[in-house]
Amino acid sequence: MTIFQRIADELGVRVAQTEATVQLLDSGATVPFVARYRKEATGGLDDIQLRRLEERLAYLRELEDRRATVLKSIDEQGLLTPELKKAVVEADTKTRLEDLYRPFMPKRRTKAQIAREAGLEALAIGLLEDPMLEPETEAGKYIDADKGVADSAAALEGARQILMEQFAEDAELVGRLREYLWDNATVKSLVVAGKEQEGAKFSDYFDYSEPVKNIPSHRALALFRGRKEGILNLTLCLPEDEAEGRSPLEPSSGERHIVAHFGIRNEGRPADRWMADTVRWAWRVKILTHLDTDLKGRLREAAEEEAIKVFGQNLHDLLLAAPAGPRATMGLDPGLRTGVKVAVVDSTGKLVDTATIYPHAPKNRWDESIAALATLAARHHVDLVSIGNGTASRETDRLVADLSKRHPELKLSKVIVSEAGASVYSASEYASNEMPDVDVSLRGAASIARRLQDPLAELVKIEPKSIGVGQYQHDVSQVRLARALEAVVEDCVNAVGVDANTASSALLSRVAGLGPALAANVVAFRDEHGAFATRKQLLKVSRLGDKAFEQAAGFLRIMNGDNPLDASAVHPESYPVVERIRDASGRSINELIGDSRYLRSLKPVDFTDERFGEPTVRDILAELEKPGRDPRPEFKTAAFKEGVEEMKDLTAGMILEGVVTNVTNFGAFVDIGVHQDGLVHISAMSEKFIRDPREVVKAGDLVKVKVMEVDLPRKRIGLTMRMSDSLQGKTATERSKGERRPDGGKPKQGKREQPAAGNSAMADALAKLKR
Repeated sequence: MTIFQRIADELGVRVAQTEATVQLLDSGATVPFVARYRKEATGGLDDIQLRRLEERLAYLRELEDRRATVLKSIDEQGLLTPELKKAVVEADTKTRLEDLYRPFMPKRRTKAQIAREAGLEALAIGLLEDPMLEPETEAGKYIDADKGVADSAAALEGARQILMEQFAEDAELVGRLREYLWDNATVKSLVVAGKEQEGAKFSDYFDYSEPVKNIPSHRALALFRGRKEGILNLTLCLPEDEAEGRSPLEPSSGERHIVAHFGIRNEGRPADRWMADTVRWAWRVKILTHLDTDLKGRLREAAEEEAIKVFGQNLHDLLLAAPAGPRATMGLDPGLRTGVKVAVVDSTGKLVDTATIYPHAPKNRWDESIAALATLAARHHVDLVSIGNGTASRETDRLVADLSKRHPELKLSKVIVSEAGASVYSASEYASNEMPDVDVSLRGAASIARRLQDPLAELVKIEPKSIGVGQYQHDVSQVRLARALEAVVEDCVNAVGVDANTASSALLSRVAGLGPALAANVVAFRDEHGAFATRKQLLKVSRLGDKAFEQAAGFLRIMNGDNPLDASAVHPESYPVVERIRDASGRSINELIGDSRYLRSLKPVDFTDERFGEPTVRDILAELEKPGRDPRPEFKTAAFKEGVEEMKDLTAGMILEGVVTNVTNFGAFVDIGVHQDGLVHISAMSEKFIRDPREVVKAGDLVKVKVMEVDLPRKRIGLTMRMSDSLQGKTATERSKGERRPDGGKPKQGKREQPAAGNSAMADALAKLKR
């Protein structure tokens, strides 16, 4: 099966679609460009399918490269039989390929190799094939002091090492055992003696076990973190390991697999007992040890993949949050002793003024601070006040409320926004270049203001993983995480489009086909020559050639330029199609744009040609109907309840409005304005059973919640989105009575399943996410 066929089968598409897509990607086309402007070639594959295809293509090509290396290595050893070559060629995973290669892999001299050099392989094979042989007697024939075989015991030990290695390197056996363990083994976690207090945050896992294949991502990563920190011991166990009254000499399921595979039977013959011991040693010392590492690695890899997926989904939702738009905005970075940093940006995001005020303790210059803010707001015609959600945010929110009360003529609207990553941006080289003469702390206030105007445009300046919307983000492969998040950012930026005349170099660098160097050249060109009047002018930018223009042009907007199509998502290569529509209608392009009734009356097939098919024409007509439409939702803000500013102000039963800040596999975290996000457990998100919190909410959503529990000592807040929930609460098991969990059961622990919102154990789920 070719790579194209395999990817097509996995994605459920035609081979021709896969071949065409791979050809485009290999030619330098980007995923956003292919998804938007090459639908005829790909058969309409969307960006999600294309990202999956790109990922699988890389994996399968790596597999092919490794396959070639393995075949060459075995062939050079003179050991490549037709049967082995067929098995290697048909290996469909890297794991299977490595299993086949293991016996031929160059390695240090093992005990088995030393035994072979001493001539003991014949003894090993003889005892395996003829159990009627008496081991001691047969071994006596191989005593040779010159070869290091001093006596019968040494000969038998050498023969055992040979067989143990043979058993452990049998690809078919190891492959079956790996899958058997995955389906039947459990991971058992116990606290390291004396670490109970130090590792209190891992208390859920002090005596815990769960089938390995059922462990969800957040629990797996918590277990691995606990082990890494020296708090937990993790053991892979088979069902018989915990069976009461089982004799230590009774063969384990792993041993039974070995004897069945090699046709070994225990019938009381002379060599049977020796062979049973050999099998037991092979299982315990060689195979189980290897598979224990293998399966924990598999569990970690699956957990990391899911965690990265969660991070990517949250980042996607955050980047595509509703923008407040081009309105003069004041950003406030709250602080107590160091004061509140103030930055005012105009409607384009340009920093126009800064200040530092001290309304809070210890200086308490409240009236003076209000006067300063009023002056700044009036001077720069400020519409919005963006308040960072860190320390002193509610106190600062109260300050702005007082400002609005005293100066209603300012007509200010205030919003508390996440300041995650603002400090990272402030100290970055990019911020230094963007605001060279501005204090680091004031740069943060400017970022807080801009992220309200346009979250996407501002957040692209920050390393994605610093935005902090993932679960266990520091426990996963940072390379894989960075690659996945960069793809999310690229897809989001190109889904929205970028104004070529106002965008920062950071935003432009995410446009398909550009990158940091070309983005900087675009900015330099417009700084020198003024605003772009047409897309074609982009070809005058240094080093921006035809290929880069092809990839980027459709995502770059020229607002109020010479050609109205340049402000749309219609690609310049498709302008002839629009001209045919124009000529057929007898109208101008300006008259066509926005005329929904007329555009919907047209038949796409009437305007196709050998290059542009119906999918492209349909996209063009939709774009002409609403040119440059922004896919992001309308801007709305949450109204935090007055008087509820700290956790101590919360009471059970209180109903509040909040903003979803993070979505994990076990629930959603909600900012209700008290400096500590509350958790809505997955079981408290809907009246019906749901498998994924994203079925109900996404990051940035406004939600109504009821407070079910407040744990001040541990700073944990239990919330529910089910207004009918009683304060006595029900356990997750009671709430989902008659329904099965997605993983088919519940963890086996020393205590009952974690309850949902409404009782003290619910908030323990908060410990599963490192904020």
